[in-house]
Amino acid sequence: MGTLYLVRHGQASFGADDYDVLSPLGHQQAVRLGEYFAAKGMVFDAALTGTLQRQISTYEGICKGMRATPQALQWSGLNEYDSHAVIATVHAGKLEKPNSPEQYRHHFRLLKDGLKQWMDGVVSPQGMPSYSEFVGGVTSALDHVRKNCDGHVLLVSSGGPISTAVGHVLGCSPEATIELNLRIRNASVTEFAFTPKRHMLVTYNTLPHLDAPEYSDWVTYA
Repeated sequence: MGTLYLVRHGQASFGADDYDVLSPLGHQQAVRLGEYFAAKGMVFDAALTGTLQRQISTYEGICKGMRATPQALQWSGLNEYDSHAVIATVHAGKLEKPNSPEQYRHHFRLLKDGLKQWMDGVVSPQGMPSYSEFVGGVTSALDHVRKNCDGHVLLVSSGGPISTAVGHVLGCSPEATIELNLRIRNASVTEFAFTPKRHMLVTYNTLPHLDAPEYSDWVTYA
């Protein structure tokens, strides 16, 4: 039996012109996770990432913290959905950058609505695959791990693919998968046990590397 560690990328640049860049704190979160893995004596036998810069940078930060550089296979099926394209299906016009709690809540209400309609096949966000194709990209990575890996495997992705993986393994409804997605934290760790036949959820959305009081303000969601 092997163990797959699914890590969400560190804090990105929410509201900036280019979201796909880690913030300074996002880099720190990634390095800190690598330090935690090193302190636990963790050695990864294989690694996968998506092809987005925030995912690759998080992987590089983890390697820096571990002082190790396991070679990672880049897997495009682990890339995040386009949240702007999803929101555009339910909201005409460009949203202003959120700068208040109510504006943030409004943003995520629209995202939740758009995700549900995309998952139900009601809307087709521009430039995005269908939801079934998106799920297929995620499950193809899980299948690769089951068929080709053993020991400890690291997978660095985003909230959408990780929650989709959990929803797939548990047989969740679209609504439950969306709730999983909107609660996942930056640089959090989700753990699957796996055999050649299946994956089994062990933990979800944990932050063991940030448990100490000095890291209390490092916990972020976007």
